[in-house]
Amino acid sequence: MKIHNFNAGPSILPREAIENAAKAILNLEGTGGLSLLEISHRTKDYEAINDEANALMRELLGVPDNYKIIFVGGGASTQFFHIPYNLLEKKAGYVNTGVWAKKAIKDAKLFGNVEVVASSEDKNFSYIPKGFNIPTDLDYLHITTNNTIYGTEYHADIDSPVNLVADMSSDILSRPMDVSKYALIYGGAQKNMGPAGVTFVIVREDILGKVSRPLPAMVDYRNAIECDSMYNTPPVFAVFVVRETLRWLKSIGGLQEMYRRNKEKAGILYDEIDRNKLFVGPAVKEDRSLMNICFVMAPGYENLSDEFLAFAKSRGMIGLKGHRLVGGFRASTYNALPKESVEYLVACMQEFEKMHVK
Repeated sequence: MKIHNFNAGPSILPREAIENAAKAILNLEGTGGLSLLEISHRTKDYEAINDEANALMRELLGVPDNYKIIFVGGGASTQFFHIPYNLLEKKAGYVNTGVWAKKAIKDAKLFGNVEVVASSEDKNFSYIPKGFNIPTDLDYLHITTNNTIYGTEYHADIDSPVNLVADMSSDILSRPMDVSKYALIYGGAQKNMGPAGVTFVIVREDILGKVSRPLPAMVDYRNAIECDSMYNTPPVFAVFVVRETLRWLKSIGGLQEMYRRNKEKAGILYDEIDRNKLFVGPAVKEDRSLMNICFVMAPGYENLSDEFLAFAKSRGMIGLKGHRLVGGFRASTYNALPKESVEYLVACMQEFEKMHVK
């Protein structure tokens, strides 16, 4: 039976990236038999991997020359305090669109004044706030572009009169974007880029070095930039898989093609959710995520949740259980998920409907 991987993260990766990583674990090409897991990060072999991953990301996203890309450890959650440590002097603004935004807000408050300029908490984070005022006295405005737990997403790059900072952990590389509208973009790799263990940061250099507080060496972005992401030992294996994933993404046609595929996959599943009498989608339609498609049982059928999960699992669907905070179901349709998997899930939903709706 074929397995269809809808896990929210760590999540599905391109098969060729996994196979190339497996080969490199046994014998990294060019090393004469050394494993990727045992090479030094101070060798030309790893420097070439790091440099190519950086160059591919810059090419695919169209990153301007005045931005730097670094790969660091610690996960996106570590950036929740790295960002205010580096950027918050007087006041920062945050948009609260879910759990991860709330965690970023909590950490930022340890460093200074934080204003929540907009929130969707009033409707259980089922929409993306729009039309709100952005104070011009902010050091930066922070947004979370895709909300994995609630299934909402920004579908365009917003205009901000102040430095815009974005957590793009779960939708980076899913669509073309204008990097120049952001001062800093960050995220964990384990959704669309690679395995858990490496975090990317794309930062415009001129925003750094402006705060008055002293910065620990490992927190100061300038140190990672100066050392090409090797101020300390980097996550070598994870960066290798990022490189392989970026190679795959370029080979299929880049972000334009990736965006086309993602819209197609999401459209197939959302159309079925809207048609099927057993399911409903809680997110506002215009803000529905292309990456994390959340849905629940329709009123009157709530008692079928566990049965549907078991039914789907018996047909090879894994990772469909919604986050523990919201329940229901979540199909994560990240870049590497093939359309075939979405079509299998839709067929499964239709079969389940026939069993229970007469």
